[in-house]
Amino acid sequence: MSREPHAPIHDAPGAAASAGVRDASPEAAAEEPHPQALRVRTAWISDIHLGTPGCQAEALLDFLRALHCETLYLVGDIIDGWQLRRSWYWPQAHNDVVQKLLRKARKGTRIVFVPGNHDEFARKYLGHNFGGIEVVEEAEHQLADGRRLWVIHGDHFDGVIQCAKWLAYLGDSAYEFTLRLNRHLNSLRARLGLPYWSLSRFLKLKVKRAVNYVNDFEAAVAREARSRGLQGVVCGHIHHADLRLIEGTLYCNDGDWVESLSALVEYADGRLEIVDWSQRARSDCAAAVPVPDVAQAEKPTPASQDTAPVLG
Repeated sequence: MSREPHAPIHDAPGAAASAGVRDASPEAAAEEPHPQALRVRTAWISDIHLGTPGCQAEALLDFLRALHCETLYLVGDIIDGWQLRRSWYWPQAHNDVVQKLLRKARKGTRIVFVPGNHDEFARKYLGHNFGGIEVVEEAEHQLADGRRLWVIHGDHFDGVIQCAKWLAYLGDSAYEFTLRLNRHLNSLRARLGLPYWSLSRFLKLKVKRAVNYVNDFEAAVAREARSRGLQGVVCGHIHHADLRLIEGTLYCNDGDWVESLSALVEYADGRLEIVDWSQRARSDCAAAVPVPDVAQAEKPTPASQDTAPVLG
């Protein structure tokens, strides 16, 4: 596998406007405009895990309020059926996310749901349409520049899921424990004035076996897309946002809304970018701190990366 240098992940709000869907309905007019609206042609999000304490539903709601797009792909693990079977957890914010998605569908956004392993119950309803949300096993998306991308969740390329599902359930429980530990850790960090930090993300990037698993997964998914005659693939599943070429095939992972708070977007010209919404939240917090006028005038303005393309 040829591994190209990782493309940077940018905070996309404030990027150049593109062909977003505009709606003049009373329902749309009643909603306040988001201060940093994100107008794009297409967006992909996955691994929300509604029904778990680790789901960052409030951050996702903020993203969805800012987002204006023609097509929105939900790339699996939107609702965590595994966790809900163990114990019921469904706060109001999780219900608000579902209502927001349904509202977007009513207002004209095409929403395509590709179920994953945690919401595999939805695979019983392939080909159906619920409140304007299409349920499909996989999808093919054509970018504005003509490139064709295969859209899947990716669990079919996970050997643990396919060959030892009991081990996947065990790993899921361990992951939930890590997230609980992470919440306590970040509560302490917040009291100390430190930014959010993901323990599970750190382990995933540092433990050799985890790194090898991610690399093998990415290579297998890209290889399958190439064998189908497509130029790239968009997936989720491993909670690791990335956008790069693997042996000439475009590999896109939109990340998750548990650890990285990220999405993949396509602009009007076919450019792709990973949106880091957690970075945006940190930027907003920094902007809220008052700075004396003199100090601000003397401070050099860094070059902005908000609108830099990741890969086109």
